[in-house]
Amino acid sequence: MRRRAFIGLLAGAAAAPALLWPRAARAQQAAKLPTIGFLGQSTRSAASEWVAAFVQRLRELGWVEGRTVAIEYRWAEGREERLAEIAAEFVRLKVDIIVTSGTPQVLAAKQATAAIPIVFATAGDPVANGLIASLARPGGNATGLSTLVTELAGKRLELLRELVPGLGRLAIIGNGSNPLTVLELREVQAAARTLGLEVVTVEIRSAQDIAPAFDGLKGRADALYVCIDALVNANRIRINTSALGARLPTMHGSRDYVEAGGLMSYGPNYPDLFRRTGDYVDKILRGAKPGDIPVELPTKFDLVINLTTAKALGLTTGAVPVARRRGDRVNRRAPIPSCPALCRASTSFFAIAAKTGWPGQARP
Repeated sequence: MRRRAFIGLLAGAAAAPALLWPRAARAQQAAKLPTIGFLGQSTRSAASEWVAAFVQRLRELGWVEGRTVAIEYRWAEGREERLAEIAAEFVRLKVDIIVTSGTPQVLAAKQATAAIPIVFATAGDPVANGLIASLARPGGNATGLSTLVTELAGKRLELLRELVPGLGRLAIIGNGSNPLTVLELREVQAAARTLGLEVVTVEIRSAQDIAPAFDGLKGRADALYVCIDALVNANRIRINTSALGARLPTMHGSRDYVEAGGLMSYGPNYPDLFRRTGDYVDKILRGAKPGDIPVELPTKFDLVINLTTAKALGLTTGAVPVARRRGDRVNRRAPIPSCPALCRASTSFFAIAAKTGWPGQARP
């Protein structure tokens, strides 16, 4: 009896390491997963479609979140003071790649590290803002996709003037602390003067500046050009509600703003940019150096008009009745004029009936 008990103890002792080994192996494997630090410029809800496109592309390339790659998400919520803090945290966590979007976000990441690769899903003019050396050979530790924000300013004004009859005075609003917004403001001002428009420029630096900005615009403008930015994005419903209250048609750079009650937008398809960001991450995780991967340009553009907002503003000319006759959503691919660099790109036209962001509705 004693002999059998002794043998049982020996068997148990021998089996214990075997039982513990799978757990230890799994823990060790999890610890070795390559880690992506995702620095979101706004909020998780606002960027959900973009993140989904990014994660889906990673999965297609064999990087499954939680199994073959780990992703640490951090959200700046439109507050630039959080950028340096988040970037520093990623450095402490020793992430393998930092993924972000927007010029201030990339600058914060570059200031935090010169060693960790940085991939930007969007950057308006990465060369002019000192993010990279050139599009063909970025150099350093950053690469990604450019959104051509400044180059599209003139085209947006042309489209806005087609939809808003009698447009003579244009107001421009943007975050004056964003280097890219400063460049875009200049481009819009120059394009507006070329079209013979009077210009009123309003700079904001926090959410508290929005209400006073609209108070100052009363009776001074026929339409509003909104410069895309993390601060503006986080407050897009408030801005669109204020614009509608002031009877100001709005032009934006992304369809997200139109879905939040804005009148129209023309710009790159952002989910597609975030999807393509997955390809950059894949190349770097497999050994490529970010400085050797060329920065690419958008290939898909969206022209979006909110029919509900157009009706509220009394706009029934231009593309609106065409869209209404053909249905609430129209997808028409066409070449982009006056953009030689985008000869292979195409535009999709959507007419939507979004009601988000109307007076009386909840704000974020």
